[in-house]
Amino acid sequence: MAAGVAAPYIQTVRPEDLLCPGPSGLFSPLGDFHIDPTRPVPRALITHGHSDHARPGHAAVMATADTIAIMEARMGAGFSGARQPVAYGEAVTINGVRVTFRPAGHVLGSAQIVVEANGLRMVASGDYKRQADPTCANFELVPCDVFITEATFGLPVFHHPPALDEIRKLIGSTEQFPERTHFVGAYSLGKAQRVIRLLRDAGYDRPVYIHGALESLCRLYQARGVALGDIRSATDDSKAREEFAGAIVVAPPGAFEGRWARRFAEPLVGFASGWMRIRQRAKQGGVELPLVISDHGDWDELTATIRETGAGEVWVTHGREEALVRWCELNGIAARPLHIVGYEDEETEGAS
Repeated sequence: MAAGVAAPYIQTVRPEDLLCPGPSGLFSPLGDFHIDPTRPVPRALITHGHSDHARPGHAAVMATADTIAIMEARMGAGFSGARQPVAYGEAVTINGVRVTFRPAGHVLGSAQIVVEANGLRMVASGDYKRQADPTCANFELVPCDVFITEATFGLPVFHHPPALDEIRKLIGSTEQFPERTHFVGAYSLGKAQRVIRLLRDAGYDRPVYIHGALESLCRLYQARGVALGDIRSATDDSKAREEFAGAIVVAPPGAFEGRWARRFAEPLVGFASGWMRIRQRAKQGGVELPLVISDHGDWDELTATIRETGAGEVWVTHGREEALVRWCELNGIAARPLHIVGYEDEETEGAS
C-alpha cells in the first residue's frame, strides 16, 4: 500500500470493483457512477470542462463549482439534470464509496478524483500538469494504491520548458518586429487565459486583443478572480490595420486561416502548445513562433508523479499509453493501458 494511505484492515475490494473501463469510460460498479463519461449517463463525475471530458446530457453531474460554471458557459443552462458542486478536499459518499476532488493544475476548476472503499484508494488524474499556473489551483499529489493517469505527452522526447521563458520569446518578438501583429493560437479554455496571465507576469502591460470566441471564457475567468489585465476585442472593425502593429492577438488557431486574419498588419503566427516541441509540426502548420506551453504534464512530470504517488499499480487512460506502461514495467510497477476511446487531446486537434 502507498505511503500515507490509511489501511485499518485488509482490503476486501479489488481495483476493478471500485473503478473499471467500460463502454462509456471509467465506471464504478460499487458507487454506480462514471468519471468523465463519453456518452450520457445517470451520474457523471467530471474532472474538468474541456469538451472531451465534459459532455452534455447526463442526468446528474458532480464537479467543482468552477467546472460547472464552465460547462454552463460552453453548453448552456440545460447541459445536465441535477448538479452538485463540490469543493476541493470535500468528501462525499456515493453508495458507500468515498469521493474527493483534488486540484489537478490543468485548467480552472480541474480536479483529480479520489475514490476509496474498504482501505483501497484509487486516483483518476484527469488531465494534469505540475508547472505552477496562476489561473488555476496547482496540482496536489495524492498517495494512492492505483493511479489512473493520462499520457498525452507520454514520450521521453517531450520536455516542457518554463512557460515564462516561452512568453518572453513572444514579448521579445514584438520588440524585434514592432510593425507586425503577433497572433498566438491558444485553446479557448485554459490556454488562452494562461497565455494572457503569463504575459502580465512577465511585465507586459499593453492591451491584449482577443478573438470573439475567447471573450466569454476570459470574462468568466476574470469573474472568478483570475486577473488578466486589459483585454480588448480583436473584432473591432473600426480599428485601422496599422493600429494592431506590434500588438498581441490571442485566438483559436483556426481563426488565423480565414478572412478575419487579413485585416491585421503583417501577421506573425505563433502557437502555444506542447506539440510545438516537434519543430516539423510547427513548420507544417506555418507557425513562425512556436511556444512550447502546455497544460499537460511532460514525460518527466508524468513519471515523477507516478513515483511520488507510491502507487503499486498504474492504469493509463489516453495519450501515448504504451511508452508509459513500458516505463512502469521497467521500474517494477504493474501497469496497463485502458484504451478508452473518446478522449481526443484538444492540443492534438490544433485547438491549443
